[in-house]
Amino acid sequence: MKRRNQIFCALMLAVVAACGTEGGDSTTTVGDDVVSTTVDTGQVGPTTTTAAGDDGTTTTAAGVAGGVDVSDTDLGQILVDPDGFTVYIFTNDGQGPSTCYDACAELWPPVPGDTAISPSLDQSIFGTITRDDGSEQLTVDGRPLYRYTPDTSPGETTGQGVGGVWFVVNPEGDVIEAATDDDVLIDYGY
Repeated sequence: MKRRNQIFCALMLAVVAACGTEGGDSTTTVGDDVVSTTVDTGQVGPTTTTAAGDDGTTTTAAGVAGGVDVSDTDLGQILVDPDGFTVYIFTNDGQGPSTCYDACAELWPPVPGDTAISPSLDQSIFGTITRDDGSEQLTVDGRPLYRYTPDTSPGETTGQGVGGVWFVVNPEGDVIEAATDDDVLIDYGY
């Protein structure tokens, strides 16, 4: 009876975890024996739940929330990172390796390659490149993605048009080169 209660609790935790997420698989483990339940919830990454039992197991839940997504701005719909901050491409990169390092990368930090992608976006346009330091950087349509440190609030697009080489990207991976009233064309030497 105790074993059945543990399994029931574990399954309930998996159902609750699946209802509170957006996609992926869910695995439930109980006691010394493993009871695996896979629930396709459409989440980008897996959710793992381990049920607490009298035998010392504990309950843990981990999942991927959010990801690169779309935001509506004055420039139209653009890609943003999981925190809602605008992501940019550097036209000097083209569809190849990053050319933004050192001072450039401090001002324009690369979007990490393991950043989740919203299920609402076309996953096939995203990929990664390996930077000179061995880290992975997320790409869209083969172009490396960056944040802009002067964007201090989600949705800001102060990096749009900077130096005539930094631009936002639409959900299809196309560069939006429309200028804003606040564009400043400064040559940062990159």
